[in-house]
Amino acid sequence: MVGLAAIACLAVVATGCGDSGGGGPVTLNWFVATQPGGTIQKVAKQCSDASKGRYRIDVQLLPTDASQQREQLVRRLAAKDSTVDLIGMDVIWTAEFANAEWIAPFPDSTANEVTKDVFPSVVKTASFERNVYGAPFNSNTQLLWYRKDLVKKAPKTWDQMISEAEKLASQGKPHYIQVQANKYEGFTVWANALIDSAGGSILAAPTTVSLPEKPTEDALTVMGTLAASPAAAPNISTSDEDTARLGFEDGSSAFMVNYTFAYASAEANAPDVFKNMGFARFPGVVAGKPSQPPLGGFNIGVGAYSEHQDLAFDAAACIGGDKSELTATELDGLPPSREDLYTHKVVTKAYPGFAPLVKKSIDAAGPRPLTPAYQDVSLAIQDTLQPPDRIDPTDVTSLYDDLKSKLEDAVKGEGLF
Repeated sequence: MVGLAAIACLAVVATGCGDSGGGGPVTLNWFVATQPGGTIQKVAKQCSDASKGRYRIDVQLLPTDASQQREQLVRRLAAKDSTVDLIGMDVIWTAEFANAEWIAPFPDSTANEVTKDVFPSVVKTASFERNVYGAPFNSNTQLLWYRKDLVKKAPKTWDQMISEAEKLASQGKPHYIQVQANKYEGFTVWANALIDSAGGSILAAPTTVSLPEKPTEDALTVMGTLAASPAAAPNISTSDEDTARLGFEDGSSAFMVNYTFAYASAEANAPDVFKNMGFARFPGVVAGKPSQPPLGGFNIGVGAYSEHQDLAFDAAACIGGDKSELTATELDGLPPSREDLYTHKVVTKAYPGFAPLVKKSIDAAGPRPLTPAYQDVSLAIQDTLQPPDRIDPTDVTSLYDDLKSKLEDAVKGEGLF
């Protein structure tokens, strides 16, 4: 027996049953990882309301793990799922998704709108082969956090920081340097930032390895020196953003490289540490050469198989707009991708005293390799260099050769399903 709902659907099939229903707003599905402060839900409502009945954004939450997020999206997009209208994309996914034609390039007028006043470093992460494939939503970068009661002046280089930490260790004082060196994407972030800061780059083009020898060896020497030093936290080989946060908050550490969330976390969880918490630019590798800090964040892509691309482009522009970015800063402490927002009271309140530093850090940041084979490239770095205590700081030549060889193989891939 055919149900009444099915009969009704057949009767109005020409109007798109299950879509906008009787001339109401079109439903746009936004596949995105949640944020604990409620940013995603609030921005979806704000942009739905701003559309004046043209569309309604439904949030489809992805897993919290970044690898699982990507896997779920890849499966849907590879199957040409037309329900994927909007995508919250990690900055490292753009080239892979665009190369596979899973996301649509933004029309010129919208591309200009979504990149206006956006940091050039962030625009690079949203682009592929001269086309814009994402509306920058939020950015992120790492700062150096340190204990002002232990250190009079923030170190400018990793060598200075390690030396200072070893001095503190010899005095029996808190001294650990907290980093992210587990076998995961955070390790690639660290390696890329060190290589860039030393004056090199991992790739010269999406399928061309650069990896100049001297800068790369300087970066590897830093990693090996820290891992072999008493300055290294005992859990360095399994460390991530959260273990670094906890290690700094428990009072055993003098230094930490981490994202901006670390400030509010210490304020809430470790007031004794927080009252002496200083901030500075991510350390350099070569004395006198400014660092290129890590760059994170999310861009909003439009599914190539969406049946409502025009509306989805409009919605992506709204999600990447000033109001949405400030909502993300206010509710979840996420740095805006637009340079002109860093004097806004919402941003200066979220980053008291260090909003200009966050701005300068994002502006100077070095994006991770922009390549369709990014997953293979990242795994090659992790497989070769992790754990960091395998790196002999007195002889990194053979490891450099191995890394370059594995990267040459990696860029021949097209990403992993």
